[in-house]
Amino acid sequence: MGQAWERRRSSWLLPVALAILAAVLAFGRAEALPSAGVEATAASLFGDGQSTTFELTLSDGLTAQVFTLANPYRVILDLPDITFRLDAAAGRSGKGLVSAFRYGQFAKDKARVVLDTVGPVKIASAGMIRVDGGSKVKLTIVMVPMDAAAFGAGTGAATSAAYDPAGDLAVTQDLEPAKKAHAKPVIVIDPGHGGIDPGALGSNNVTEKAVVLAVGLKLRDALAKTGLYTVKMTRTDDVFVSLDRRLKFSAENNADLFISLHADSIEEKSIADSIRGATIYTLSNEASDEQARIMAEKENASDLIAGLNSVDQTGADEVKNILFDLLKRETANFSADFSQVLAKRLGKTIAMSRIPRRSAAFKVLKQTHAPSVLIELGYMSNQAEEQQMVTADWQSKVAASIAVAVETYFGKRTAGQR
Repeated sequence: MGQAWERRRSSWLLPVALAILAAVLAFGRAEALPSAGVEATAASLFGDGQSTTFELTLSDGLTAQVFTLANPYRVILDLPDITFRLDAAAGRSGKGLVSAFRYGQFAKDKARVVLDTVGPVKIASAGMIRVDGGSKVKLTIVMVPMDAAAFGAGTGAATSAAYDPAGDLAVTQDLEPAKKAHAKPVIVIDPGHGGIDPGALGSNNVTEKAVVLAVGLKLRDALAKTGLYTVKMTRTDDVFVSLDRRLKFSAENNADLFISLHADSIEEKSIADSIRGATIYTLSNEASDEQARIMAEKENASDLIAGLNSVDQTGADEVKNILFDLLKRETANFSADFSQVLAKRLGKTIAMSRIPRRSAAFKVLKQTHAPSVLIELGYMSNQAEEQQMVTADWQSKVAASIAVAVETYFGKRTAGQR
């Protein structure tokens, strides 16, 4: 294990929509207010299909921007870094022109609210006013319907597609890091979702992003404790990381193994408690079954959920060629090998799904430089499984099982190279 590992690697434009200056509205001065310590304490929707108002209660004024996006139709509210202290169920249901909304950390020093709209809307007005004797600020956005042709791609479309909240350009799928040698295998742990993107929601409002981060941190500690690996994480707190940035992070760190952690949920309440178990996914151009295809579509929509317009920088034919080429490489075989080892080990610790190993075109697994797997740890829509997932004991056992699988996998590879 101590031998060197030689590996191959295979103007954010200010939106045309409104820029809300709280300092002007609340204090009459054209300057932005500091956001340090500002809290969002309530959010509400009211109105109908002719006019819908979104209202966010803040502890102080700040500078914000609002713009629109299409495919799907969304209204985006960008804020400085603030603390959200909203009801756990806030945004899960809509009203009038808004079907639902979500909120959270979008990038370093930046928060975001995304409102899903039932069709194209225009921002009729937006502003902030002091209420409750000046102790609070109400941020209000009024939306009205508009013609789809006039809406186009939305006021923020020009740059949203190319904007990466990590501050880097999107990575192309054929990026390969320069060959490097290092004494220990590099393991990249990728807790899915985060920040503005909560992922799946459990029956008790537990979020996928919280569960997988907890398991990811425990897995990091378990692997680091062995002293056999260099361990990296795509995120270590509740912040959104785009799919392209996750890929780029893996390439930049010359990963020898990429492990993406997720948890599933189903909406059909009548069968929710009968569906459970973990599933391990690897990359393939054609999904192994319909469930795998649906899962890949759901996970690949993460950027849209966070208010990004995802633009594939390669043509459809080129993407297929890259995938085909990837599948011919040894990384595909190594991914399958690790998947098999992991399923066997994880099955000794937690329940596995009916078909525990599947494959589909997950964007985050499109890596030419490293074997990669995506683990759905179970179903948060299953009440019993959700209750297990939030316990430190369950999280530690899962992390320990994955760590043992990693050690077994690299042990086999080392033995095969002797």
